[in-house]
Amino acid sequence: MHTKAAVAGAVVLGMLGGWLMTGTSVVLQGQAPPSAAFAAVAGDKGGLDITGPYDVVANWPKPLSALPGHENWTWGSVQGVFAESPNRVYMVQRGELPKMNRPPARAIPDVGPSLSFPVGQAPFRNASQGPTSSPPGAGGPGADPDDPKQAWPGRMGIDARWEHTIVVFNAAGDIVESWTQWDTMMRRPHSVYVSPYDAQKYVWIVDDHSHAIFKFTNDGRQLVQTIGTPGKAGSDASHFNRPTFMTWLPDGSFFVSDGYNGHRVAKFDRDGRFLWTSGEAGQPGGRETRLGYFTTVHGIAVDPMTRRVYVSDRSNRRIQVLDGDSGAPIDQWPVGAQTNLQYLIIPADRSGVWGFTDTTAKIAKWDFSGRLLYSWGVLGDFPGAFFNMHGASVDQEGNLYVAEVGGGRLQKFRPRAGANPAYLVGRPVYAAWK
Repeated sequence: MHTKAAVAGAVVLGMLGGWLMTGTSVVLQGQAPPSAAFAAVAGDKGGLDITGPYDVVANWPKPLSALPGHENWTWGSVQGVFAESPNRVYMVQRGELPKMNRPPARAIPDVGPSLSFPVGQAPFRNASQGPTSSPPGAGGPGADPDDPKQAWPGRMGIDARWEHTIVVFNAAGDIVESWTQWDTMMRRPHSVYVSPYDAQKYVWIVDDHSHAIFKFTNDGRQLVQTIGTPGKAGSDASHFNRPTFMTWLPDGSFFVSDGYNGHRVAKFDRDGRFLWTSGEAGQPGGRETRLGYFTTVHGIAVDPMTRRVYVSDRSNRRIQVLDGDSGAPIDQWPVGAQTNLQYLIIPADRSGVWGFTDTTAKIAKWDFSGRLLYSWGVLGDFPGAFFNMHGASVDQEGNLYVAEVGGGRLQKFRPRAGANPAYLVGRPVYAAWK
């Protein structure tokens, strides 16, 4: 008994002596040493990385209601964004919506018992979905823009206004250009780009209801090219069926995801001449698992080194990978049963494939084989949260811009001091211009 007590005492004294000599405490069983392996800023204490490795920039852009004649109006469903520079950021949206404050909660017994509106801790208005949300109606996959039964039933001038579909902001969030001369031509502007390989910086706008892509001079004064046949749906060299996004190779050739009603990726040369198409109609209901079969072809990005094209097969909840020269399917990986993957970015540093999701409100990073490396984001309508992300862009300073169709807003995020660079969406390619 005495011997056992002596041994135990010696062990305790030895541990205490070690602690006194090294100045470090002994890690007890079941405890782990401190680690900064997953924090956006190494060594941060507390917090939940609500905005990941970024800080949201307050009051950017300036409210639409600050414009004369727009005092009672706000942004509609914000479809796309492209940052040519920190001082020139393009945004496309589906018109304007009435400016509203959050209404007080009230019972809605005509809908059902024990129901009230708005629901606590949830956005009170969806700018994109609903009978009288942002026009023009017929927005979902499979919807027909030319079907009168699917047309927007709202009251123009009361429920919405079809104005400011294309605007440009400066670094302070002021509107510096309003391309209102094109409002009447736009039917449902879906995304906006400038090719990184084009020194003249032409501006491209994909309009899914027009079944067309429009190419403008950088100042927006002149329409110089139309690809597709406006107002005519199809799936050949001269027609789209509600196209969604674009991406470019260094030789100036580009790919179009086609689209909401189409089931393919189409490739064109630098002058807009059709080269090939890849894809077949997948099974409905998100059940498709075969390579090369698509249901809702949405976000798209190309790796300029391998020339592989990464495509969001949105309704099948996966990313498919195509060979950029032949269109042959190469690989695929799932993105989660509840994830609507809207937009993809492959930055110049080739740090991975970045995805921007809708229902799960996450910005995710995968390596080129599909392994998840990092994700962040929360659902909500407060600054820094997300409600139906749809587009994104990064400028030369590393600022991230995120467009929200449901939230009806564009947000700007600035990299946090000390943020892990592996968690930041890298800057884009600027091959022909800075």
